[in-house]
Amino acid sequence: MATPQAPAPAITARPLAQGDGWFVQDVTCRCGPADRPFEERHAWTAVAAALSGVFSYRSACGGAVLVPGALMLGTAGQCYQCGHEHGNGDRCVSFHYAPAFMEAVAGGLRRGSRTAFHRPHLAPADRLLPLLADVRSLASAPDPLRAEQVALSVATAALALDHDTTVAAAAAGDEARAARAVRIIEAHLADPLTIAGLATSVGMTRRRFATAFRLVIGMTPYRYILTRRLDAAADRLRRGPGNVLEIALDAGFGDLSEFTRRFHARYGAPPGTYRLLHRGRR
Repeated sequence: MATPQAPAPAITARPLAQGDGWFVQDVTCRCGPADRPFEERHAWTAVAAALSGVFSYRSACGGAVLVPGALMLGTAGQCYQCGHEHGNGDRCVSFHYAPAFMEAVAGGLRRGSRTAFHRPHLAPADRLLPLLADVRSLASAPDPLRAEQVALSVATAALALDHDTTVAAAAAGDEARAARAVRIIEAHLADPLTIAGLATSVGMTRRRFATAFRLVIGMTPYRYILTRRLDAAADRLRRGPGNVLEIALDAGFGDLSEFTRRFHARYGAPPGTYRLLHRGRR
C-alpha cells in the first residue's frame, strides 16, 4: 500500500539570495476564495513584485488589488492582510530590507529620508517594465551579485514612486469586477480583446468599466493588455525558444513591425538585440 503524502503547503518561499541587510525570495501561494485571508506583520520593509495571479492586500495605508506587474509595498512593523477572494493563487518575488538599508536608500533621494510607504502598492506602469524584467530574470537564474543590484533598484524605485502621486479610491464592487477582467485578460492574452467585450463579461458598461479598471488596477485596460503582452514576449525572449515572429504572434501582436517598435520603445532595444543581451547576462 502506498504511503499517503502530506498535502503541499499553501505558501512556499524559495530563497534566491541574501546579503547585508536584505534578502529575496520567490514566493508561491496556492490559496483561493475558499481560504480565509491571513494576517501577518512585516518584520522588515517588504516590496513584492507580482509575477502571476491576482490577490488583495490591505495595510494601514489602504487596500489594493495586486496583479502581474504591480509592486506590493509594506513598511517594517506594519500589520497587513492578504486574501484571494478574486482568484486562486499567485506568485511574487519578495524583497525584504532592514531599517538601515532603507534609510541609506532614502537618504540618497531628493525627496527626503522618509522610509515609510504612503500607499499599499504601485500599479503596473511602463517605467516599471525594465525592473520587472530584471526581477523575472533573477527568479529564473539567481545570482548573488545581480540580486543585490536588483534589490537596490527595487527599493529605490519603490520609495521614489511611492511619493509621486495620490491614488483615487474605487467605488464599491469595482475591485471584484476589475480583478475578474484581469483574470480574463491573463487567460486570453494572445486572443483579440476589446474593452467592450471585457465590460460585457464583467457586467458593466464600456465607459464605467474603463474608469473602474483604471482606478483599481492603476492603468487603462488598453495599457494593461499592451504591458502584459510585452512582458510575456520579453520573458520568452529571455528564456524560451522560437523566432521573434513566433513570439510576437504568441503574445498577441498581429504585426511584426508594430511589435518591434513598441518593444524597442519599452525596453530600449529591438527584440533580437534584447534576446542576445539577456542570454549573455545569463
